[in-house]
Amino acid sequence: MKQYYVYILKCSDNSYYTGFTNNIERRLNEHNYGINTECYTFNKRPLQLVFCTEFNDVIQAIAFEKQVKGWSRKKKEAIINDKWEDLKKLSECLNKTSHKNFYKKEV
Repeated sequence: MKQYYVYILKCSDNSYYTGFTNNIERRLNEHNYGINTECYTFNKRPLQLVFCTEFNDVIQAIAFEKQVKGWSRKKKEAIINDKWEDLKKLSECLNKTSHKNFYKKEV
């Protein structure tokens, strides 16, 4: 059965790069050796693998990669630190105009 991986790399500038591959060792080597000069990580080496999860379904892996790419730094750090339970709290909208925080003025 083919395996797919979603991974997060911590870059030398402390930013995070999220990617997807079907061969994690090959892909990490490509990043670390700077195979693609156009890649986000090319000028941000050395790189550290800080998160990797495995999927059997390519569609699920791609969907999860897209989801993580849209997350805040704090949400990425939650899964890096295996604190999945923090994701719900970190997803809550804290804006004053949020439906949870909005109060109608009495007329």
